[in-house]
Amino acid sequence: MSTTAEPEKKPVKSKKLLIIVVVVVLLLLMAGGGAAYVLSQRHTADEDGEELAAAQEHAEPASVPTFLPVDTMVVNLADPGGERFAQVGITLELADAKTAERVKQYMPSIRSSVLLLLSQRTSDELLRRDGKEKLAHDILREVSRPLGFSVPETPSAAVPGTTDGSKAAKTKDKDKSKKRTKTDVPDNPVRGVLFSGFIIQ
Repeated sequence: MSTTAEPEKKPVKSKKLLIIVVVVVLLLLMAGGGAAYVLSQRHTADEDGEELAAAQEHAEPASVPTFLPVDTMVVNLADPGGERFAQVGITLELADAKTAERVKQYMPSIRSSVLLLLSQRTSDELLRRDGKEKLAHDILREVSRPLGFSVPETPSAAVPGTTDGSKAAKTKDKDKSKKRTKTDVPDNPVRGVLFSGFIIQ
């Protein structure tokens, strides 16, 4: 009897051993696959990071504008009686230092043009925001002219279907009003006109 029971135990042990070996091999394969996946994801992330860093290095840095302050100007306004005057400080936003040097060469004629513009305004005009924005636009036009760039007479001229500036100004979005002092002329190195002081007495 002992001889017939022994052969039956051997196949059971070998089946158990075979199952254990298969499970261990499957676990090793799964662990290897997981490790390979993690490493490939890390490698892809590293490549993406390197590409992004390379793109950032090759991207041109945004040009920093040059600011050119203009001497404070005092002028009598066009109010009846001529008793009111304005003291205005202006800073020009320019594309670069080279443009600043060019503007300095024309500064006497620019100052004269700005003084003439100011002397044509009334205190009521200059006390309102839209009056200041219109003045800034006109100054932008006068500064751009000696450099060979023309800026439209009114910032609202581009709005279709309008005949007067007040109607056009109402149709524009209020958020866009800040852009009126900026030039929309391509390649114009005079980027904007900023007021550093504005006193009316």
